[in-house]
Amino acid sequence: MKCRIAMLPGSFDPPTNGHLNLIERSAKLYDKLYVVVADNVNKKTLFSAEERLEMMSFLLNGYENIEVCLHTGLIVEFAKEKKIDVMVRGVRALGDFSYEFELAMTNKQLYPEMEIMFMPTDPRYFLLRSSQIRELAMFEADISTMVPDYVAKKLKEKKIKNNTGLE
Repeated sequence: MKCRIAMLPGSFDPPTNGHLNLIERSAKLYDKLYVVVADNVNKKTLFSAEERLEMMSFLLNGYENIEVCLHTGLIVEFAKEKKIDVMVRGVRALGDFSYEFELAMTNKQLYPEMEIMFMPTDPRYFLLRSSQIRELAMFEADISTMVPDYVAKKLKEKKIKNNTGLE
């Protein structure tokens, strides 16, 4: 029987409880799940690619069928290299679906053998966006229900570094 391999790519800046929920649900569906931290040089991030990789590796340590990787470049190139069958994409609302659908069609043209699966967000995490969480954290709002404690700590450390001019 063929091993079912999937990937769930994202910037994870920062990782949220919504991201983790999608990853955990996806890991139940596939024999192997690559969580791919995308390093898009054109995208401004709060955390470096290495910091995001470290956070995701820490948070997903202990899942036997999940491998966390860092990738720079087109995500379909990673998929081809690893012979990935399915790319999982989380969608919160119609606006997300529209963007993700266009991206999926582009990825299908580049790698027709790979299927794209859209997974709706769990209603508990419907309003979570990494950009909003970054902003809330910078204003010291309570984000304890939005991100794991480990990520909240990293956000606090980042704010302290930024406020002291260390970065």
